Amino acid sequence: MKYLFASFVFFLGIQVWSQGTADKVVGKWYTDDKETIIEIYKRGNKYYGKIVWLKEPYEDGKPKIDDENPDPKLQNRPIMGLQLLQDFVYDRNSNQWNNGTIYDPKSGKTYDCYMWFESPSELNIKGYVLGMKF
Repeated sequence: MKYLFASFVFFLGIQVWSQGTADKVVGKWYTDDKETIIEIYKRGNKYYGKIVWLKEPYEDGKPKIDDENPDPKLQNRPIMGLQLLQDFVYDRNSNQWNNGTIYDPKSGKTYDCYMWFESPSELNIKGYVLGMKF
């Protein structure tokens, strides 16, 4: 009985630790150019990200809009608050967040995407096409 209980506690400890590892992506992150801050948050068991700060939020005195979006109905939505990252799931075997997408408001395109930590303070996000991670 003690052995079974010890195994259960050990398994529970791994689950709690891996969940903590998965959630370390949650927070606010600067982009490389320091022009934007993306807030990554968790909803259910998936991770999402939205723009919460722009160095230059206005263009011609008006809030920047998603004018490169291929859907004309979405071209007037503001860039501030725009959800860029969607549906990421943490894979503890690869230590990556996979199966997500990233929307690029500069081009209006959406790419398959994955994320990983290069160092404790450096989150890498990489988009790809045709299912091929280079």
